[in-house]
Amino acid sequence: MRASRLLSLLLLLQTRGRVTAPDIARELEISVRTVYRDVEALSAAGVPVYAERGPAGGYRLLDGYRTRLNGLSPEEAASLFLAALPGPAAELGRGEEAAAAGLKLLAALPPEPRSQATRMRERFHLEVPGWYRGADDVPHLSEVAEAVWEERPLAIRYLRWGPREVDRVVHPYGVVLKGGSWYMVAGADGGDPRTYRVSRIQSTTRLPGTFTRPEGFDLVDYWREWSQGFRERMYTAKATLRIAPGAGPLLRHTLSAEMVDAALAEAGPPDGRGWVTIVVPVESIRHARWLLLRMGAQVEVLDPADLRTGIEEEIRSLAALYGLLPSDGEPPADG
Repeated sequence: MRASRLLSLLLLLQTRGRVTAPDIARELEISVRTVYRDVEALSAAGVPVYAERGPAGGYRLLDGYRTRLNGLSPEEAASLFLAALPGPAAELGRGEEAAAAGLKLLAALPPEPRSQATRMRERFHLEVPGWYRGADDVPHLSEVAEAVWEERPLAIRYLRWGPREVDRVVHPYGVVLKGGSWYMVAGADGGDPRTYRVSRIQSTTRLPGTFTRPEGFDLVDYWREWSQGFRERMYTAKATLRIAPGAGPLLRHTLSAEMVDAALAEAGPPDGRGWVTIVVPVESIRHARWLLLRMGAQVEVLDPADLRTGIEEEIRSLAALYGLLPSDGEPPADG
């Protein structure tokens, strides 16, 4: 453990140049006193590390000194593609490996590419979850990821929609991060792969033995096909809408940008007031009513009739709530 920490300290000094003891302690998650002891150990081992005093001081290596100890371990190499995603890497149980891999990669680069890589890390940050939405709680993600990597079967207890808990024995083929939510792709008993939301896994038990991944299975291709099928299964109805001039961008945020763009591309010319009639897929009448009410007077529902009636009823309820109509739906006496 200490040897690995000393190597990380050496690579940190090689990558960053001058680094203060508190900064080293934060980076390596150790105490400042441990930093002092580790620096002394490096110096005793012949590493030319020295301290510069003063407000701008810190530890640094002798100019021109470079270590060749920058080979990646198998675990770090496996997590290298996650180095730009520290949050997901940590959720997968690969946070330390991803951080160490990034540090070793920087240390292995010549000065100019290393400078460019450092600037990239300082200037770009990727956050996966959307606004006003936290990431899923995934306490069993690391177990799932380990089973995927080692090709080991898992017994899981899964909370299905309903809700209803079921017990399954699965062969995890891969995990996918989509919009801040983790999904497990797994097969069982020779059947077709299925998709499970990891946050709905209630418990996992690692089973003995290993499984063989289906020959030719490609996670990216599977996810693309499954996502397309999921959209088709979810959007089972259609709505005909008239949208006001300039309402397209707001509708793209309310529904789906992809669906709205496709509907606009197939729409006819605007009417005399500039309104356009489009047909869009909707998940359900109730869900569509809730979404389209957010558009206010920028959208008129033409069809289906039960969606239009539902919105009319909601408008009357709102008018009564705000005193524009009494509760029986008739205009106020002084109106």
